[in-house]
Amino acid sequence: MMGAIVLLHRWLGVAFCLLFAMWFATGIVMHFVPFPSLTEAERVAGLAPVNPGELRVAIADAVAASGIPDATRVRLILRSDGPVYVVSRAAQLRAVRATDGQDASVRSADLALAIAVAHARQRGLDVAHAALVAHAAYDQWSVPNGFDRHRPVFRVALGDTAGTEVYVSSRTGEVVLDTTRSERGWNLVGSVLHWIYPTLLRSDWALWDGVVWTLSLLALIAAVLGAVLGLVRIRMRSGRLATPYRGWHGLHHILGLAATLFVLSWIFSGWLSMDHGRLFSRGQLTGPEGNTVNAVPVWAAASSLDRKPLPSSAREAEWFAFAGKAYRRDRLALDAQALVRTEDASGAGQAGFLSAQEVGGLTTRLAANCGIPSVLAGNDDYPARSTVPGAPVYRSHCGEVWFDIDGADGTVLQRLDASRRAYRWAYGALHTLDFPTLLAHPLLREILIVALCGFGLVFSVTGIVIGWRRLLLSR
Repeated sequence: MMGAIVLLHRWLGVAFCLLFAMWFATGIVMHFVPFPSLTEAERVAGLAPVNPGELRVAIADAVAASGIPDATRVRLILRSDGPVYVVSRAAQLRAVRATDGQDASVRSADLALAIAVAHARQRGLDVAHAALVAHAAYDQWSVPNGFDRHRPVFRVALGDTAGTEVYVSSRTGEVVLDTTRSERGWNLVGSVLHWIYPTLLRSDWALWDGVVWTLSLLALIAAVLGAVLGLVRIRMRSGRLATPYRGWHGLHHILGLAATLFVLSWIFSGWLSMDHGRLFSRGQLTGPEGNTVNAVPVWAAASSLDRKPLPSSAREAEWFAFAGKAYRRDRLALDAQALVRTEDASGAGQAGFLSAQEVGGLTTRLAANCGIPSVLAGNDDYPARSTVPGAPVYRSHCGEVWFDIDGADGTVLQRLDASRRAYRWAYGALHTLDFPTLLAHPLLREILIVALCGFGLVFSVTGIVIGWRRLLLSR
């Protein structure tokens, strides 16, 4: 048995020592530079106020024109070529012009460039040298599945000092991503390596998922075997623990014993990051729950919301159904919105967010025995945040299942059953050290992450030296 463990650990170590070192080193980079995305603050800043006087098409007519009769949400935005309704349901997405109901997808490179330039100007970015550089389904920064509804995308380089590039959806004409030269550079030695994210592999999600899950599992087995060997080979000398090895092997043994708990927990939780429903639930709504949350509104009735005029300062408007009622929310700024309900559409309206009573009206439809929704505290052990700063997130306990609902737009942010709550600790806490105590002391958490990953890197380097020597001896 020990002979088999030694042999397996030796050759798995040779195969994975570089991967271990890469994971630890890139983990440090990722902590400081996340994968590029268009933040909500950047998205809203790039939106221009909508002119209500330009609207000629009613909501019901826009939905009909989109070809998505079971649409659940409609958003109104202003593009450089005029106001557009973005009609959506699940993975379906289509844009129609708010002036005549015609298709508003983007096929022209000139239009994509104009949209990108208008967005960038709204954000105060330099667009003097903007130019279209690509029109493709995938590139290194647009591989995440969230962009599937927008492919292919136009990529526009602004030519500014930061090397900003902006991505425009061909389906809706919205800006969906931006990157800078610095983000791209750091992520090439950070997220791309850490997640094994080359475009060719990541563009096939199932293949990428299987490859990275398998590699992570083999790495975990190598670490477990190393921990077993490290503990078994401890010796007592003069009343003290000692190693029977010398040189690099001795250093590897000592560092491995010191790093065992961290290395095992980090590699195990890293493997769990690729779980995707294999061992733990995915936190997704069941079929009946999804049908309840995403009930199709009566769009003809939703048009009655327009009796309350759209504010001239609104950068975006969204129509949706929640708990059987129609709503319109007007985004006035990143942290300001007005919510118009059907019952108050002809009156002054109500500014703000969904109430606990309204949220309770939905959760009682989702499950039995739901308690009164409560506002989630900022330091909750199972955090969830709205995209609108300051908006409440409501949690409703329905037996052993919890639902977290965004008070800004009624989106279900989390479905937490016992399995998903366990996953929060087994993956999130162990891999990113987002324990509540450490989150309350961000500098301490940052120091721990860098120190532990640095220690793991040094330990991995000893494995690289030993592995290289073993390869030379086997030649």
